[in-house]
Amino acid sequence: MTRPGPLEGVTVIELSNMLMGPYATMMLAQMGARVIKVEPPGGDIARGIADATGHGLGPIYLNINRGKESIELDLADPGDRSTFHALVEAADVVAHNRPPGSDVRLGVDYPTLSRMNPRIIVCAMYGFGADGPYGSLGAYDDVMQGISGIAAHQTGDGPPQYVRTPLTDKITGIVAVGAVNAALYERERSGVGQLVEVPMFETMVGFLLAEQQGGFIHNPPRGPAGYARTNSPHRHPYATADGMISILASTDAHWAALFRILREPQLAEDPRFASIRARTENIDELYAWLKDALARHPTRSLLEQLHEARVPAMRVNTIEDLFVDPHLAQTGFFEEVEHPVAGPLRQPAAPVRFSRSGSASLDAAPSLDADGQRLRQEFGRRETA
Repeated sequence: MTRPGPLEGVTVIELSNMLMGPYATMMLAQMGARVIKVEPPGGDIARGIADATGHGLGPIYLNINRGKESIELDLADPGDRSTFHALVEAADVVAHNRPPGSDVRLGVDYPTLSRMNPRIIVCAMYGFGADGPYGSLGAYDDVMQGISGIAAHQTGDGPPQYVRTPLTDKITGIVAVGAVNAALYERERSGVGQLVEVPMFETMVGFLLAEQQGGFIHNPPRGPAGYARTNSPHRHPYATADGMISILASTDAHWAALFRILREPQLAEDPRFASIRARTENIDELYAWLKDALARHPTRSLLEQLHEARVPAMRVNTIEDLFVDPHLAQTGFFEEVEHPVAGPLRQPAAPVRFSRSGSASLDAAPSLDADGQRLRQEFGRRETA
């Protein structure tokens, strides 16, 4: 199914659906793991989202289930349950997104699976830490953006808004990938597996507070929470004379170059802007000036000067622009694959590259139960308990 990567030889059984779990296991597949997707009767619900094929192959499903094998199993059925147990006995990792309690009822909890395979690593991705008052509650991305502070933080004093991508699903999935790899490394020393819990709420609170805790880093607080630069209402992509750019000057050298390029070099000596502390304290005034100054310069010559001065700045892309971006084209970021049902597809390649072990090149996402017959023959069935 895949070409070698650093996780070649690792087998992952995935019992998750929608986005968080499948995104995590797809990244493990990109690192070379064999991922067997165990789907419930009818398949992953994400199959039907914006499905133009009529075959349960919507674009989200196609993008985050590449490189996997699909088997449809009803874990309430004794025969299918025995097939699942056979898969677990031969696997290294089981990944699921069932909330605490639900995993026990389904029989995918760590105590149950570790009795079958003491080396198994169970990665449980769910909304809240199991030992808290929210522990048994289910969660989706919008709910987690709300409770984690992300939604309210987007607009400051305005009404809360969601980030227009399932941020918490994907970030938690990325954290899960790191946690699984750490558990695999530890197992090389101990010889036994363990439960790896990755709660969305705690993950996103830690993610947000990394730079937003502000005065609340002290107990009791010594000032307000937040980070003035990222919270400024003037922080946004800026209009030029003929387009839009994003820019982030950070160091003293960046700002000195930017003041020079925008023809006000004397501002580098202005006490309001001469140091990072002063700029942070006066960030609204500084960014308001930047907005007006950039609007007087054409995009192309402005970017040429900024790049020459090593000031980070780029044009603003739409989603459609990404498919013709010259950098992505030259680095081979998009892969062309042929799906036996959905036809030719263009999909993102792995962004991470490994110089010696290589990165796996993934086949297209499978149709429901596309590998079921072969997997049943490969793993057989054990006697049900």
